[in-house]
Amino acid sequence: MQEKAPPNGTAHRGLVVWTLIVTGAATFMAALDNLVVTTALPVIRDDLGGDLSDLEWIVNGYTLPFACLLLLGAALGDRFGRRRVFAAGVALFTVASAAAALAGSTEVLIAARAAQGAGAAILLPLSLTLISAVVPPERRGTAFGIWGAVNGLAIASGPLIGGAITEHMSWQWIFWLNIPIGLAVLPLVLFRLTESRGPNDRLDLVGTVLASGGLFGVVLSIVRGHEHGWASGPVLTGFIVGGALLIAFVLFEMRTPNPMLPMRFFRSRTFSAVNAASLLMYLGMFGSIFLLTQFLQLIQGYSPQEAGLRMLPWTAMPMVVAPIAGALTDRIGGRSIVASGLTLMAVGLGWFALLAEPDVSYASQVPAFVLCGIGMAMFFAPTGAMVMGAVPAAEQGIASGVNNALREVGGALGVALLASIFATQGGYETPERFTDGLVPALWVGVIALLAATAVVLIAPGRRRAAAAPAATAASAPPRARTPVTADS
Repeated sequence: MQEKAPPNGTAHRGLVVWTLIVTGAATFMAALDNLVVTTALPVIRDDLGGDLSDLEWIVNGYTLPFACLLLLGAALGDRFGRRRVFAAGVALFTVASAAAALAGSTEVLIAARAAQGAGAAILLPLSLTLISAVVPPERRGTAFGIWGAVNGLAIASGPLIGGAITEHMSWQWIFWLNIPIGLAVLPLVLFRLTESRGPNDRLDLVGTVLASGGLFGVVLSIVRGHEHGWASGPVLTGFIVGGALLIAFVLFEMRTPNPMLPMRFFRSRTFSAVNAASLLMYLGMFGSIFLLTQFLQLIQGYSPQEAGLRMLPWTAMPMVVAPIAGALTDRIGGRSIVASGLTLMAVGLGWFALLAEPDVSYASQVPAFVLCGIGMAMFFAPTGAMVMGAVPAAEQGIASGVNNALREVGGALGVALLASIFATQGGYETPERFTDGLVPALWVGVIALLAATAVVLIAPGRRRAAAAPAATAASAPPRARTPVTADS
């Protein structure tokens, strides 16, 4: 396969800058909506009605299609052009945001959130491949560090932005905010980014149906486990059918000449370890933030904006730490940085669990917020470079889709699992009952983060990891490929 070289000199630097700006703005918008509604949930519940399961669905209604369609989004970009499909994702996300802002019932809001998730599933994995197309390999750690800082900031600042908008305007403006961003980004995508395609000239329809259907069954059962019971018929059916479809997907991908997900990727210890750690990290982080933002408001009495401001020691850290961690990844590799970040997050959540009482002071919580923020930034910055560096350059789109899909599955599992533990051990009746449920849920988050740390340490060091893409490419079976093009 041949790839047209990007322009040199000033023109190339300008192209890199525009690519980082445009993809950063689009992915910030998509990542922000993962958790932007968390501080607004009590207000939305008062306005539209609903119970704990409805609040979970407002969060997971976004996560479910996001997780299930990420592989499809990456495959569509490889087949029809990453810039073109990325633009379609931005457009869909923008329209769905307007629908969410106009929602007059919980059901309509959840449906609009699902459409947002579908748009995000298209644009998020392609953002990394668009960056890879214009950034030299030796500088990608820094570029992905910037990308990680933007996404980490978006996820972490969601509660602050959502709280401020909810308090001073209305919760609908959480979604109206996306409209001008989407309208500004869309023409820049079309006229400032280069086009590129992946190695396959065929869309793997069978693989797409099996993967999407399998993920849908498993994630839906995860989301519904608390509501219907983990051993109930519908939940078990979803796990069984979804699991069977995923097994069929693996078997089919091992035999088809043009797979949407080459199974040889998982021969790389780096690829496998980082993806497993991403799932566990999102499990611990998403579930904990879902409960902690409610703790600050419902138990400690802060307004939505006040709750968001008090999470600022967490949300500010990615802006400072992630670019530094990305630059260090270019020098020393990402394994030690990611493992250290996960450990810091586990310590931070453990700090919260030890202190969680209705009358605990905010000052005693600040170190925990800082540790979680630093740890999250150290995780986000290197993982993009590690995943993309573990596979051949032409197949980085699908690798990004896999990583983001597993992150979203982890997020859905975290919200469902920690909410289930919270509901079993406590409740909303009194402040004491809330903390009775919060503490064991946070300890589960700590366990997930420590497990992620152990998994990351399985990955090879920098020297051995450097040879992985070449080895993976050499083991790839011969198949028809189309040239990758890059035009301005």
